[in-house]
Amino acid sequence: MDWIAIFSNAAQELISPTTAAYALAALGLAIHFGYTGLLNFGQAGFMALGAYGYAISILSFGFPVWAAVLVGIGASIVFALILGIPTLRLRADYLAIVTIAAAEILRLIFTTNTFDAITGSASGLQGYKTGFAALNPIPDGTYGFGPFTYNAYDWWIRIVGWSLVTVLAVVTWLIMRSPWGRVIKGIREDEDAVRALGKNVYSYKMQSLILGGVYGTLAGMIFVLPRSVVPANYQTSLTFFVYAILLLGGAATILGPVIGSMIFWVLLSFFSGFVARAVEAGWLPFMSQVQAGQLRFILVGVAIMLIVIFRPQGIFGNKKELAFVK
Repeated sequence: MDWIAIFSNAAQELISPTTAAYALAALGLAIHFGYTGLLNFGQAGFMALGAYGYAISILSFGFPVWAAVLVGIGASIVFALILGIPTLRLRADYLAIVTIAAAEILRLIFTTNTFDAITGSASGLQGYKTGFAALNPIPDGTYGFGPFTYNAYDWWIRIVGWSLVTVLAVVTWLIMRSPWGRVIKGIREDEDAVRALGKNVYSYKMQSLILGGVYGTLAGMIFVLPRSVVPANYQTSLTFFVYAILLLGGAATILGPVIGSMIFWVLLSFFSGFVARAVEAGWLPFMSQVQAGQLRFILVGVAIMLIVIFRPQGIFGNKKELAFVK
């Protein structure tokens, strides 16, 4: 058993672009669910819009990077309006039903052969990274130490991804301390009381839905910079992973989604490497490599369950937040 390789691969997930993307998406859900009480089960849809909006803008229309980012953000705002206008005046569970269905509809639209020339169908899109790579100020070469040794492009993705996480975490902290944030948290606790104070609850909910959706859209862009845009990556399970990260760190916290994302992906990488090598070493003779790939999710699930049992409010949460989540 090569323990050094297992721990090395797991450690890399601490600063991986995937971890940064999920941290951003979880920050968006913190605004939706943790602070406002909106049950958005379609964060995968916002991430898909960010990824496809960015890639299609560059590949099909030749947009520069900044314009492609704006297209993705604009698409997420329109998507949030389409979801929110018919549902935000109703009970919270209507939003949950609509968002999970809308995200799946988006994925199927991107998968269909009808728009193959634009979306790439099931094969997805690639070749859209040239503009982003051209902005890289780091000279060509390999930098780092130990498991954190990457080429210039890989470091550029990590710097941009984690800088964005840092900036948006600070922005979230500031707005939640503002009068707007206090109204949002009031809606979470008792929207009727907030409405009685003369606040337009529907408008505030819509603003929250749009803001958290934009976070998810930016997460989708970071997510695809080291890989291709493939519709299979935006299944409902992606949203469930983000929710697991959010609850792991704390639903109504700033650092919770970031630390939760790190813990989730480090655990997933560790168990993935451990189980695969255990099968190779003959420690699990009754199990194939395919079955081992599924076992890692079971082990991560058990680990998260233990954390939730002994720290149910999340790593950075408190009892007040726990009462809301329940």
